[in-house]
Amino acid sequence: MSRIQRALISVFDKTGLIPFAQALVEAKVEILSTGGTAKTLRDHGLPVTELSAHTGFPEMLDGRVKTLHPKVHGGLLYLRGNAEHEAAVQKHGIPPIDVVVVNLYPFEKTVAKPDVSLHDAIENIDIGGPAMLRSAAKNHDFVTVVMDPCDYSEVAAQIKLHGHTSLELRRKLAARVFARTASYDSAIAAHLIKVFNPPPPAATPAATARPAGKLPDRLQVDLPLAQPLRYGENPHQRAALYGGFQKYFSQLHGKELSYNNILDLTAATGLIAEFTGDRPTLAILKHTNPCGVGQGNHLKEAWDKAFATDRQAPFGGIIAVNQPLDGECAQAIAEIFSEVIVAPEFTAEALAILQKKKNLRLIKVLRDLYTMDPWEVRAVGAESFLFQERDQKTAGLGELRVVTQRNPTELEFQAMLFGWRIVKHLKSNAIVYVGPDRTLGVGAGQMSRVDSSRIAVWKAGEAGLSLQGSVVCSDAFFPFPDGLVAAAEAGATAAIQPGGSVRDAEVIAAADARQVAMAFTGFRHFRH
Repeated sequence: MSRIQRALISVFDKTGLIPFAQALVEAKVEILSTGGTAKTLRDHGLPVTELSAHTGFPEMLDGRVKTLHPKVHGGLLYLRGNAEHEAAVQKHGIPPIDVVVVNLYPFEKTVAKPDVSLHDAIENIDIGGPAMLRSAAKNHDFVTVVMDPCDYSEVAAQIKLHGHTSLELRRKLAARVFARTASYDSAIAAHLIKVFNPPPPAATPAATARPAGKLPDRLQVDLPLAQPLRYGENPHQRAALYGGFQKYFSQLHGKELSYNNILDLTAATGLIAEFTGDRPTLAILKHTNPCGVGQGNHLKEAWDKAFATDRQAPFGGIIAVNQPLDGECAQAIAEIFSEVIVAPEFTAEALAILQKKKNLRLIKVLRDLYTMDPWEVRAVGAESFLFQERDQKTAGLGELRVVTQRNPTELEFQAMLFGWRIVKHLKSNAIVYVGPDRTLGVGAGQMSRVDSSRIAVWKAGEAGLSLQGSVVCSDAFFPFPDGLVAAAEAGATAAIQPGGSVRDAEVIAAADARQVAMAFTGFRHFRH
């Protein structure tokens, strides 16, 4: 490859620019540049040719048109050594451009701002930058394309040593360009789809969740590596975390998060978000399933109720709270082994107590994951993904339909609404026995709803908790009366379920025969 003669530099991010440009100048490379980049180079005493002088055409339309010119793209795209191409560029006076140094307007950072306007988003869509990057990357046999300041030193070193770069390096840089421009375009598409197809306003009834908007015509998944993980669910599985996890969570203490930790803490965040703005609430989860949830006048009281549900499962579990974690509650939690604690904030006293455990991960929630990102995606193999709205549907008191002869008492209604927010976060089939402010028995993930109920009853017995006067919550309808009968025999005096079974009449009759008050929500909470 012949010696590099000419470089075009036009960068938004000027990190490392001057040392790199100095290296090019020392290698006798002519520098073409535009606008602010040219000014920066001149301010540091570096020789630079304005691109408008090179093309013979001025920048126009507030800088929207400055690099979109045949002298730019012809200089990038022509095949060196191709007789026809060489004749064309000679005829039109198009000299070669051998290096392109470009990074893009910060579109992603711009639209990440809370109240970004459509005008600001549009103005931060780079046109000329991606065009130059793609032209240079396409012709990487002859052109070196650099978009990341981290690559400046390697490129400069090769030019200084050889006068040009290696094909291996040019190929590596070209591949990165296409990955970056694909990611950039995906971010633009995702933002504009969201802006141009806003979700309709939420309906008045509390039972109706805020719609997440129109389903996209095309699912675009292009996320940066956030961090490699030691392994996946098991040590023999490789794993990594991708995307913007750090925008939502900040790790304050403890060893690095594992694959399972991340699954558990995001599940815990979803559950505790059900109680945002509510009384002090604490949830304990294991393998993404809540094994105890409690409410109280303060978090220590909430902890006592949650932990009392199951004193075995919380060991190695995930704890989430809906208020800043204080020292009194932290001291109680510190008495057992936990993997992760998730909170909106930690008091200084709580941190002092918990940071004595060097491996305990303390995670601060920076923003509400479930309202900021109302969609969820799941890979199912076969190059396929499932995509759906998050289950944000809730039931208010006015949406419950009492179907039995006896109306629930005020405390039973309170327990129904408490338990209904919890049962949706258990793997189906899910059964939870609750009081007005605490879980009493939890059964999840069984093939039979009756089996889930039996497990919940057994767990309550193991914990020494009475189910007399409790409310049983079922994530889906009771298909037969046996589940309701089993709950009543365990001590439940009220039930909340979706309804909708062909045997609803039989289930209602079984409830009436046992003086069990029952309410239907009209919707289920399957969780697979």
